[in-house]
Amino acid sequence: MDILQIAIILVKIVTLTFLVVLPLVPLSVYFERRFSAIIQDRVGPNRVGIPFSLLGFKKDFHLFGLVQPIADGLKLFLKEDFTPAHVRKAFYWMAPALTVVPALITVCVVPFGSPISIFGHTEKLVIADLDIGPLFVFSVASLSVYGITLAGWSSNSKFPFIGGVRSTAQMISYEIALGLSIVPVLMYYGDLNLGTIVKQQADHGWLLLPLWGHDATHTLSSKLLFWFPAAIAFLIFTISIFAETNRMPFDLPECETELVGGYHTEYSSMKFAMFFMGEYAAMVIGSALIITLFLGGWSIGFGLDAVVEKLHIGDFYYGGFIHMGCFMTKLLAFILFFILVRWTVPRFRYDQLMKLGWVVFFEAALINVFLAALIVAAPQLQAAIIGIGSVLLVILTAAVIWVAKVSEEQPKILRA
Repeated sequence: MDILQIAIILVKIVTLTFLVVLPLVPLSVYFERRFSAIIQDRVGPNRVGIPFSLLGFKKDFHLFGLVQPIADGLKLFLKEDFTPAHVRKAFYWMAPALTVVPALITVCVVPFGSPISIFGHTEKLVIADLDIGPLFVFSVASLSVYGITLAGWSSNSKFPFIGGVRSTAQMISYEIALGLSIVPVLMYYGDLNLGTIVKQQADHGWLLLPLWGHDATHTLSSKLLFWFPAAIAFLIFTISIFAETNRMPFDLPECETELVGGYHTEYSSMKFAMFFMGEYAAMVIGSALIITLFLGGWSIGFGLDAVVEKLHIGDFYYGGFIHMGCFMTKLLAFILFFILVRWTVPRFRYDQLMKLGWVVFFEAALINVFLAALIVAAPQLQAAIIGIGSVLLVILTAAVIWVAKVSEEQPKILRA
């Protein structure tokens, strides 16, 4: 039985990580090229294919340019793997791996679908069903900071070093807002297991779409009231994910207009490709977390999940694969949203970026925790306590806004 369990775990690792998540990385690159071309009213990759005409056939194989990611991969594989003589080689080689590996490890706690059953054996569509899912994700994902820091420091060049320092400051700053923003979600569901959170959303309505499954604990009025702190948490969490993945408009650590190429200026070939892959893998995992916590994860919604879970052919209950298809559809939609933001929103200045993280998001996420706590505890509290708590929360919010306003440096007027 132990050997069977190990075999099942290995199959889930290979299937969910190397056949589901990793292929999304080159697919995201293709989507980025096509979507940006549509936004800019031009033609994206549509002819990259297999040149069958060179082999004597009449036509080449195009397939809408879907072979473009393969061409990108071959280009990076065949480029010269150059290591400058002045770098600290051990850390220089270690940095790309420290960037891409944490993003892939966090996949193991994301539930891709409801459990499937065959011959009486039920298996969950998650690699590791941990009871501390979000904490595991944050602890592992924070290790990618070391990869970017080492890349800038080991390059022994001032522009990569500045890019590494910038990125470290940015990622640490937004990790605080990221962690605080999901506290209301965890308080509402009373659980740290991502699979349990998704199951509760399937039964009682998504956190941002609470329209079905009302009961004594999750009444319609309580769910609609909690929608406000949930929406604030969603906004802060989503924007912080953009900052954590160094995506536009938070790509200052690597933008060419300011720092040549940032922390990966001295990298080429497959070492650069690993940084590139790490960014897109982090975008995929970030999108998966947003969907899991706020948009129902694999849940189809509207009370249909219970019906889908019962679908079977003999002893094979295959509803989990339908849920997995729903999850992937949401994931692709959110990846397209990431791409849309990149090509429509202008880049922040660095001082604006840090101010948004420390002065706006940190305080907003902290106040949102108190607001969510008040709403969650309201059924057990007396009206007087709720009123006092609401007044204190308004006073605290006003005080924070006032302190942020008066502490802001006024621009000096320069006279000729």
